[in-house]
Amino acid sequence: MDIFIRELRAGDDDCGRSIDGSFTVDSTLVLQLMGQRIGYTVKEIPLRNKSYDDEPLVEDTVEDYSNYIGNPHQIIYLALVNNQVVGQIVLKRNWNKYAYVEDIKVDKRYRGYGVGKKLIEQAKRWTKDGGMTGIMLETQSNNVRACKFYESCGFVIGGFDSYVYRGLVKDSDEVAIYWYLMLEE
Repeated sequence: MDIFIRELRAGDDDCGRSIDGSFTVDSTLVLQLMGQRIGYTVKEIPLRNKSYDDEPLVEDTVEDYSNYIGNPHQIIYLALVNNQVVGQIVLKRNWNKYAYVEDIKVDKRYRGYGVGKKLIEQAKRWTKDGGMTGIMLETQSNNVRACKFYESCGFVIGGFDSYVYRGLVKDSDEVAIYWYLMLEE
């Protein structure tokens, strides 16, 4: 499968809106502090599907993509297969000299083919070209497949917050996990 990564351009109608970013929740990470390192074990939980498209309020959703075009401080890359958008990564220069991944998603029909890895590789190039230290992102403890993917790309857990998702659901047991990838000089 040929995967082509390119910047979002004016006139791109799709902008990743047709990507099915839903995922299966069947386990969760149980975090543990081991000296200065945060590790985890995986615990099975009841099966359910999750999609952010179903969320009534998603603050991270980028609504006006035009301000990402030609902007040196933020960018969107699209992953295409046969001229069809199958993935995207939304990046911005964060205050702490990291590139922050606002959103990354790969259509569930194209997962496992290297689309996500190509998007991360492109993010590394953008980060390095921009003189930033590394890449940071956040995901949930119950998105175990995403967590394992980030770990396979070299990311490490730098922190977590058990209260982030309680703003949406008072008794939520989801934990926000902050992942970091330091770039080599």
